Amino acid sequence: MTTFAQALAAGRVTTDEALALYDDLGAVPTGFMIGTWAGAEFPTGHRMDGMLTATGWYGKRFTDAETVHPLLFHTADRRAAFPVDPAFAPVGLPLPANRSYHRLITAMRPVIGTRRPTARLRMTEYRGVVSATMIYDAKPILDVFRRVDDTTVLGAMDLRGAEPYFFVLRRDDGFHVLA
Repeated sequence: MTTFAQALAAGRVTTDEALALYDDLGAVPTGFMIGTWAGAEFPTGHRMDGMLTATGWYGKRFTDAETVHPLLFHTADRRAAFPVDPAFAPVGLPLPANRSYHRLITAMRPVIGTRRPTARLRMTEYRGVVSATMIYDAKPILDVFRRVDDTTVLGAMDLRGAEPYFFVLRRDDGFHVLA
């Protein structure tokens, strides 16, 4: 069995390997998620692999269970991040992931940026385990988290009709978020 650290170091695993790793991890209470988290992709061959990196995605911020910013993007100078309304996120569109969209995202900030929360945090059951789950307001998407260690979670994005999309979040409460 591959460990989480081995899978991360390998740079890519299959969806089945990611699911086996995910299923071996423990549940996360909602209170554990409060804070700012830097994100990274966990490639599995999913059609969205590379998109978060290409857009300049930074991560997520959980202020409390009702105040969640699910999409934070780096500013042009990468010294801070700003929240984007997921209603504008082209989830499922076949955009080439080998291009950079960061400049476009930062240029569109006045239109797609938001100060209001656009998701909630709840406990839900996914794959037989009740764990913290981020529920998007504008998209039929659930991000379900499992604990890797005290500062890291593995997230599985659950979207109807698609394989789960995996990502890693690491606690980064010192990073400046413009919200």
